[in-house]
Amino acid sequence: MPPADWVHFSTPTDGQYQNRSQQRSTGSIICSNSEVMASLHTYNTDSKSNILPLRPVVKDYAWGIRGLDSRVARFALESGVIDEVDPDTPYAELWVGTHPSGPATLRDGTTLEDAAGGQLPFLFKVLSAGKALSIQAHPCKDGAKKLNAENPTKYVDDNHKPELAVALTPFEAMCGFRRLEEIAILIKKHPEFAACISNEAKLAVFLCKEEEECKKEALKKLFESFMSCPKEKSGAQLKKLLKRLQKEQSCDHVHPHEEPPWERKCSRAILRLAQQFPGDAGAMAPFLLNYLLIAPGESFYMAANEPHAYVAGEIIECMACSDNVVRAGLTPKFKDVDNLVSMLTYSMGGPTINAGTPAYGDDRIMRYTPPTGEFEVMIITCNPGERISLPVLPVHSIFIVIEGTGRTDNEEGQRLVMRPGRCYLMPANCPTLRVAVNPNKRGPLRIALAHENQHIDEPNLSSAEQAGGSKQWSGEFALPPESPRTTTPRTPRGGSPTKLNVTENLKAKGVMEYKVPKL
Repeated sequence: MPPADWVHFSTPTDGQYQNRSQQRSTGSIICSNSEVMASLHTYNTDSKSNILPLRPVVKDYAWGIRGLDSRVARFALESGVIDEVDPDTPYAELWVGTHPSGPATLRDGTTLEDAAGGQLPFLFKVLSAGKALSIQAHPCKDGAKKLNAENPTKYVDDNHKPELAVALTPFEAMCGFRRLEEIAILIKKHPEFAACISNEAKLAVFLCKEEEECKKEALKKLFESFMSCPKEKSGAQLKKLLKRLQKEQSCDHVHPHEEPPWERKCSRAILRLAQQFPGDAGAMAPFLLNYLLIAPGESFYMAANEPHAYVAGEIIECMACSDNVVRAGLTPKFKDVDNLVSMLTYSMGGPTINAGTPAYGDDRIMRYTPPTGEFEVMIITCNPGERISLPVLPVHSIFIVIEGTGRTDNEEGQRLVMRPGRCYLMPANCPTLRVAVNPNKRGPLRIALAHENQHIDEPNLSSAEQAGGSKQWSGEFALPPESPRTTTPRTPRGGSPTKLNVTENLKAKGVMEYKVPKL
């Protein structure tokens, strides 16, 4: 028997569709002349060319968004994996992949791994964060094997877990270390933060030389000292800090326009994190990590051994097939500070942020390509009255409808239910799937598609370590220029500098040189 939402119709001629409907009790979808939301034939799980509907897996971690406010909940309901949405349940992640901790299945119970003929190299997710995730990093391949051998109950995989995120809503995240000069300023400005760091680590920061390795060593000492601060001491200092910041952020303190924006953002982030995780010194993480706001459609890439913590919002996330996480704060779960401190790269400046690159000669297909071979993501947009063909790929791919509705067709006359939350497996080299949206619709159809990386030689995303000294951003600190005629380069969103001086290349373009005052 076909699944409930797939119905037999006679094949329409020249785009004329049958006007039929069935009652909701049968589980079918109402169809009209303008849009058919049903299959023209029974799909066959043994077919190597049919696009197959999938049942994802829902994860209800404590940090998820509750009830129907969560996109994960709405997608899970539409996919049929839950019958109703509990308003008190935090729906955090929707997994679509072959990972043993949450394997997706076909509607008839066949596993995705069996349908794909093996394990997929990537795991595709929708993530809805209502509050901050833990301060964490993911190990590299060698590190993952070591951790798995030493502690297989906490680290279940021996694979690395680089990950790419594309924002569906405005998304807040802490990604990568701030540059050392910024942290030094914050140590001076906030004595409570300074009290959680040893004198040796502070001296290493203030006396650090210009060499990159010297900065990384100082940053490691600083981070290790902060994370190793006794809980009683850090908790007491956090209380003092919160009391002062609350007073400074109140209406009877300085006028908001008299306070630099980076100070307000940092202070308010700490107050918010402390409210979510009372007594956890990890709330001071914005002093150490870049605090970014990512706009919908923008993306970033977190490589192995780079610290991050997602704060709030919803994203599409794709990663290597692994669930290894090394945590150190903002969580009641297992914390492994020693391993986190030893594994980090201590690169400064944060990842690049990219809004995608047009692919396959169509600017409605935006690709997000990391420098790793396991995965790549495309966001495909079809506006009302338009048609678009999904790329034919030589590898298996998964796609999720993330917005809007539409109709589809291919050489076999297969039509799919294109509604937000529906997930599908598109086998390698399957017939071209054509998507169309009725002109009367008020918004576009958007599809997120993940597959093994097909543009590994043309990545448009890079990690903090890969970006290295190539960034010429001025960061969040609007430091005064040396003279009235000196100008500061424009700051891209979420930027963070990695050099003290503007390079000769920028000088040649007419950008005046500026210098950070010595610490």
